[in-house]
Amino acid sequence: MKIVVTGAAGFLGKRLIRALLERGSMTDSAGERRPIEHIAAFDVVPLEGIDDARVQVSTGDLADPAHLERLVDAGTHSVFHLAAVVSGQAEQDFDLGMRVNFDATRALLERLRALGQRAKFVMTSSVAVFGGALPACVDDSQVWAPQSSYGTEKALADLLLADYSRRGFVDGRSLRMPTIVVRPGKPNRAASSFASGIIREPLNGEPAVCPVDPRTVLWLMSPLRAIDNLIHGHELPAAQLSAGRVINMPGLSITVADMVASLRRIAGDEVAARIAFTPDPAIERIVNSWPGNFSARYARSLGFVHDDGFDSVIRAFIADASTVAA
Repeated sequence: MKIVVTGAAGFLGKRLIRALLERGSMTDSAGERRPIEHIAAFDVVPLEGIDDARVQVSTGDLADPAHLERLVDAGTHSVFHLAAVVSGQAEQDFDLGMRVNFDATRALLERLRALGQRAKFVMTSSVAVFGGALPACVDDSQVWAPQSSYGTEKALADLLLADYSRRGFVDGRSLRMPTIVVRPGKPNRAASSFASGIIREPLNGEPAVCPVDPRTVLWLMSPLRAIDNLIHGHELPAAQLSAGRVINMPGLSITVADMVASLRRIAGDEVAARIAFTPDPAIERIVNSWPGNFSARYARSLGFVHDDGFDSVIRAFIADASTVAA
């Protein structure tokens, strides 16, 4: 079985590839379990840190047809499409956001359509597709109304995937993810980057700036649960997706103040005191347009999972950081 992973050098892409290698086999669109013999890991920068003969690393522009023809061939059974330009960067550079978040997604779907094998296609979407006047808890039937270029690009990609699946070109599943916390490494240009930074930086002995009001409500998921759900979403039989191919993931609804309180419980007052609250109107405008809670009834009925509490999210990050350091 050949699996293509785009965005492979990102922290979720790398974790997903490791999980796939450990799992050893997956089901194809016909429901047949196959051993994973080849993972094509693609990104704009090389994937590093994974030494396995089953992994073939390549780099380039995903919207380039020549790259796509080499990456996705007749032997491709599944695609995990994680490549994206993050929200803040997409807002600042419209052309780049459209090229990566929409044009490349369409090119990838078109390549799979041309091959005619109805490959499985799993991609990540975002709560940024929602906006405007929203209820306290967003239902699966909520109309999309993105308030940013990033949200618009993700909504367009969701619509494409749903129609390509309806037409039988691919066996698609779009998992609309909460903000993933705690991300390792350095801050990126996502509007939600602070949600990881206010935990990661203080734990690393560094100051952190929170650009939103402490009362801001966020919808969160840990990296561990994200990987569990990506694999679960791939393995679901198509017949179970009766309510649609775009699925709001379950998550953890929590205020920024409660996130800080959790950090204080686990790491102490000195660590929590490293957070400074300095409002940034541009970030607040984007973040406050996103819902802070979802019913996610459809996802729950399909067996997708969520984190039990934020204390466990922080402890998992600390344990993972310790493992990497060792």
